[in-house]
Amino acid sequence: MERLRVNKLLVVYTLLVFLTGVLITGAVLTVKGYDVPWIAAQPALAETQQSGSSSPPAQNYPAFFGADTIEKIVEKAGPAVVKIETTVKTSSGSNPFFNDPFFRQFFGDSFRINPQPRIQQGLGSGFIISTDGYILTNNHVVDGADEVKVYLTSRLEPYEAKVVGSDSELDLAVLKIEAGSNLPILKLGDSNKVKVGNWVIAIGNPYGLDHTVTVGVISAKGRPITIDGNEYKDLIQTDASINPGNSGGPLLNLDGEVVGINTAINAQAQGIGFAIPSSTVAQVLDQLLEKGKVVRPWLGIYMQPLNQDLAKYFGLSSTEGALVGAVQEGSPAEKAGLKRGDVILEFNKTKITSPQDLQKAVSESKVGDKAVLLVYRNKTTIYVTVTIGERK
Repeated sequence: MERLRVNKLLVVYTLLVFLTGVLITGAVLTVKGYDVPWIAAQPALAETQQSGSSSPPAQNYPAFFGADTIEKIVEKAGPAVVKIETTVKTSSGSNPFFNDPFFRQFFGDSFRINPQPRIQQGLGSGFIISTDGYILTNNHVVDGADEVKVYLTSRLEPYEAKVVGSDSELDLAVLKIEAGSNLPILKLGDSNKVKVGNWVIAIGNPYGLDHTVTVGVISAKGRPITIDGNEYKDLIQTDASINPGNSGGPLLNLDGEVVGINTAINAQAQGIGFAIPSSTVAQVLDQLLEKGKVVRPWLGIYMQPLNQDLAKYFGLSSTEGALVGAVQEGSPAEKAGLKRGDVILEFNKTKITSPQDLQKAVSESKVGDKAVLLVYRNKTTIYVTVTIGERK
């Protein structure tokens, strides 16, 4: 009994010592001004003790989610986020019955209804990327608009905007406003470094509610989706709330950098939004600014993969390669002499194992480049030189 009592006292004593240590450490961190949880602060505290410094290294702070982290990011980034209003003028059309000759015979021209103009309003978001007024947004926000107006937080009256460049496939557009040369901007970050689970912040104008801020995490990367007939590739998925009007607004990391452009919502799944990765934007931004469009290299063939039956039919020993199913008229492939039934085995000495390999090789080429293809035709191999064209 005596031994049992001693063991119990030792357990109680050990717990008291541990809890006292936790409280003292927490108090020390509070006094030093570390506004972070005790457990999260330990790595920084350990580094401080090793270096002999009186404060933790600054580079550790972004890993901590303080009470005012979002507030500071929004305060800095908010002025560079804009509201975009568009106007599309359409005709209401004439009475469809007037197209019927029997209807006109009975009622005559007096029944003709003159077309009346109808104005449709659109709403979206965007953000400034240069101090002299270039703005990034979605193509679908400004597509077909007769008038584009941009609202900044610095004044009530809107600026008239010009569409400098756009691309429907990537759903990107660049606008330009004349508002001086000292505008606030947002910097494009590297979406390739973003990981699933990272915190992100969305700023935009959902339903016209200016500068609404929502917070969430990266839910997934590389999502291919189709919404309202539009096919999107390699999107970032997030649970930060994105609603109509958010389109074109920035998705920010905790450094205040743009890692995505909010572009779509899934109406069938609440709480799921998608953004165009900033790495995709960076690849085409110069083209949109300088040429007003994205220039895409083009070969002009329809491809299909080889299976065992096709390989046997053509006399091939493997299913590697890209089978030419058809050649487009007037294409670079036709001019180079490629034919239906050819199997492309190499592209500039790079082995082609599938149509995806060839598609990637062409997409990484530049318009005007010459490519040497190793082609299997009639149970023999030949070399074909093709000049990469521009897809219209």
